[in-house]
Amino acid sequence: MRKIFVTEFLSLDGVMENPAWTFPYWNDEIAAFKTEETDISDALLLGRVTYEGFAASWPKIKAEKDPFAPYMNGVRKYVVSMTLDKVEWNNSVLIEGNLVEEVNKLKQQDGRDIAVHGSATLAQTLMEHDLVDSYRLLVYPVVVGKGKRLFKDGGDLKRLKLVDNKTTSTGVAILTYEPEKG
Repeated sequence: MRKIFVTEFLSLDGVMENPAWTFPYWNDEIAAFKTEETDISDALLLGRVTYEGFAASWPKIKAEKDPFAPYMNGVRKYVVSMTLDKVEWNNSVLIEGNLVEEVNKLKQQDGRDIAVHGSATLAQTLMEHDLVDSYRLLVYPVVVGKGKRLFKDGGDLKRLKLVDNKTTSTGVAILTYEPEKG
């Protein structure tokens, strides 16, 4: 059975939106962590906003400029949207119908894990329905002040277990959590 992991760049105050503030902290340690994600996953699950941003930029990036380009442009992309009629970026599939049912079907397929990048609303919906198997969070030493947060106000209590942690030389905490069972 495939697992779904949510991977996010977060500020100390939990903001994940428009993470341009992460650029000064990027280093080989973060690149290695992100490379590991490409090794353990063979599909992306994306919300419309993240999909549109990725589809507008990644096809223009060549492998010589960014080693993640071949993965991003070639990997299967499942796109959740209530407004898109079609998805045109290479290897993209539009998910229609009941999101929970469709995601459960994806999890039952053979393959490696499925990564959720960005996609705040989608990630929150997956969390509400207990469809997230792990959280791979990169917490940056900045306070943004406003913006979309991964964990929204008013959600149910979710207990998580820390399964891995490291701190990069640039001060980014890399935290991996799994939901507690029972």
